[in-house]
Amino acid sequence: MSRSLRLMFAGGMALSMHAAYAQETTDGTMRRVEVTGSSIKRLASETALPITSIKADDFAKQGLTTAQEVLSTISMNQSSQSSSQSVGSGTGGQSVADLRGIGGDKTLVLLNGRRIASHPFNGSSVDLNIIPISALERVEVLRDGASAIYGTDAIGGVINFITKRSVKGGSVTVEHYEPQKAGGGDESRLNLSGGYGDLNKDGFNVFGVVDVHRQSALSTADRSFSKSGYIPSKGVDNLSGTTFPANFYDTGNGLIGNPAFAGGCVGENLYKNTSGKSTCAMDVTPFIQAIPKTQQESFLGKASFKLNQDHLATIEYLHSRSTNEARISPPPMSNIGILMSSSSPYYPGGSGGVPAVAGLSGEPLDISWRPVASGQRSGFDTSTSDRLVLASEGVLGAWDYNVGLSYSVSKATSAFTGGYLNDQRIIDGIGNGILNPFGAQSSAGDAYLKDSVLKGEYLSAKMTSTAVDAKVSRELFNLPAGAVGFAVGTEFRNDKAEYNVNRDLAGQASSSGYAEAQNQSGSRNIAAIFSELSIPVVKDLELSLAARYDHYNDVGGSFNPKVGVRWQPTSQVLLRSSYNTGFRAPTLYDLHGPQTKTFTANKYDDPRLCPGGVPIPGANSNVACGAQQYIRSGGNPEVGPEKSKTFSAGIVIEPTKSLTVSLDYFQIKLRDKIGTVAEQTLFDNYAKYQNNFIYTADGKLDYVLATLGNLGEMHTSGIDLGLNWKLPRSQYGNFTFAFDGTWVQKYEYQNERGGEFVQNVGVYGDNAPVFRWRHNASLQWNMDKWNATLSNKYMSGYRDQNYVDPQFEQSVKAYSVWSLSGAYSGFKNTEVTVGVKNLLNEDPPFSNQIGTFQSGYDPRYADPLGRTFYVRATYKF
Repeated sequence: MSRSLRLMFAGGMALSMHAAYAQETTDGTMRRVEVTGSSIKRLASETALPITSIKADDFAKQGLTTAQEVLSTISMNQSSQSSSQSVGSGTGGQSVADLRGIGGDKTLVLLNGRRIASHPFNGSSVDLNIIPISALERVEVLRDGASAIYGTDAIGGVINFITKRSVKGGSVTVEHYEPQKAGGGDESRLNLSGGYGDLNKDGFNVFGVVDVHRQSALSTADRSFSKSGYIPSKGVDNLSGTTFPANFYDTGNGLIGNPAFAGGCVGENLYKNTSGKSTCAMDVTPFIQAIPKTQQESFLGKASFKLNQDHLATIEYLHSRSTNEARISPPPMSNIGILMSSSSPYYPGGSGGVPAVAGLSGEPLDISWRPVASGQRSGFDTSTSDRLVLASEGVLGAWDYNVGLSYSVSKATSAFTGGYLNDQRIIDGIGNGILNPFGAQSSAGDAYLKDSVLKGEYLSAKMTSTAVDAKVSRELFNLPAGAVGFAVGTEFRNDKAEYNVNRDLAGQASSSGYAEAQNQSGSRNIAAIFSELSIPVVKDLELSLAARYDHYNDVGGSFNPKVGVRWQPTSQVLLRSSYNTGFRAPTLYDLHGPQTKTFTANKYDDPRLCPGGVPIPGANSNVACGAQQYIRSGGNPEVGPEKSKTFSAGIVIEPTKSLTVSLDYFQIKLRDKIGTVAEQTLFDNYAKYQNNFIYTADGKLDYVLATLGNLGEMHTSGIDLGLNWKLPRSQYGNFTFAFDGTWVQKYEYQNERGGEFVQNVGVYGDNAPVFRWRHNASLQWNMDKWNATLSNKYMSGYRDQNYVDPQFEQSVKAYSVWSLSGAYSGFKNTEVTVGVKNLLNEDPPFSNQIGTFQSGYDPRYADPLGRTFYVRATYKF
């Protein structure tokens, strides 16, 4: 077997073909190292793992500025949550990976082979914003999930961010990204790094990396494809019935209307109601941001001490802070009991100049008002993470060992910074005639409204994780085909989570979502033992056995085995296969997360008060028909664990030393999937989910219950395809072509145990699409001091959410983005890179999805910035 095929087999297929590296010592010999997915140390070229790897140099050349962007170039990463999803959704600005599309909570993220505390706002996944990508050497992704080595909760796979082992000298890097289109979204970065000491000569190395990255905000109004939530020609109607001027409901005779209706609903983003009501509707999309203002600051420091030739001690500290400032529409003040009596000067036809409306009974009006004068609601999220690791590795007798003690703490806070209003003051202000919901405010009304704005921190959360781990490995004995490798390890971890709600503040604003939330906390102890055995059965046939037992003091334990086999019938062909089971306990957030009460993303009819869109007598159709309803989500102490079975089989072919092709089949079966039933599914199937609809004593819909639960099964399967071709050297330079693609054959899931399967491949499904095909490709060229990279990211089209009239059913077009960069390193100690992201200025494909606050496209998969130029310079000293 040629060396390049052995490396391919070790590392899988990637944009870079260097999945793992044996470390070369000063005498030229190769030192055995540990590779992601195995605890048995060996030469890297001897391993047999489907690993995708990307070198730091490669993603720097492609202009990838965050860990989330780096992972978006991996085809098996079906979707990713980024800062854009924080707009209106309370994610705290975190970024999350989602391998195989089965949920970010089933993707295990490691830093140098050890866990990091999850972001506390969901408690189930690591915030990728804390990863200091400028300190990385490479990123390795273990594609066959449910790792018996790192944790069987890695059902989707393992992502291991690996930092540089040591650094000598210093460097300064500055970079800037500027979209061609105006409006914002530009990015800047400053990175400082430096290190001192040579491990082999001096016996130590100390280095540190400081990184600051910022991105300005971009409004949806600054892009033609996202500036409106009302596109009737394409069936998009995201107009809100909570407007300015306000809509009203006459509590005396049931009349609904708006004083501005007779004049044609003239006003900012105002339209006549499309449902035939004598009311107005408002497009709030222009108030929403496509990208919020963000900033990430991180520091990574590492000190390594060579105690002697056999022992190495390390101290590693990571500090990261990210902030996220998101803006959405002015608050919807409806369905909270705002009543206007006929004594108010602003009662239609009264002394305040509001136009009269025929047919009013003189009884109080129930008001649905959006006070635009108070401005956009703005929130400021802060997330910090600190991680300290003390570790030692080396050789004791015939054993390789690695032990470590780690402590991680993740904190997050959310604060009102503008636009959120005190509900009771609005109720009182309209009730006593100070506020005018139908027109401009008086000076007294302006002052009153200004004094009603809420500011301050309303939510904080903290998650801590303390862990001790140890593992040893060695060759036990020799068989005729080779040595038997063995490893055994253990891990003890204590996790704690706290969720604190400032009820005095959040309770004053129903639009916060936390008005009724309670403080929550939880903790758990986890113990695990795992072992691994590598057996050379016959020449070129190796059997790998691994097993792990995890015990959680709150949900019990589980034993999960893993079996792998590799066979190399010829020097050009290699076959591999594996089978394993997985176990993911519900997170502390799944069990104890505070329950929030927010508006649904889409508009729905109250199934009791407005069945089929027709209000029953006495119902306020402004809030019961075609309106956003309240939905309650959060943790559930009754949630049980998820279990999985994963099978994979693959082939690696190397017809020549310069060409390597891989093909891997994967199949994952998950049961008792933890999640929530989609809001559209709940409202579309009221007869089935009527117990989830909670009504008040007076018959009004209080909220729809959509807390976490065990929903049913999920099945997915497909093929990963990889290719790496290094063209012959020529006078025109060296060329390398790399390709990484994933084809999903099947993806189906149940919303309840024993229920019907929902097909999701190439279809939006309940919450998101699953792409039938995704690929990333790159062509790299280098000659002397020049290099260039042309890359392409492609996602196939899919049938859209199509929640509107069937006549507007449509498919989202495929999305293909090209990028180009070039670099020159001929200056003394300096390298300069210039590039263009989205070279062809491709707009996101149109989508009528309603899963996010943005309209017209899906921000989870497409970039609204358009063509973006960047420059990067690094000076080393």
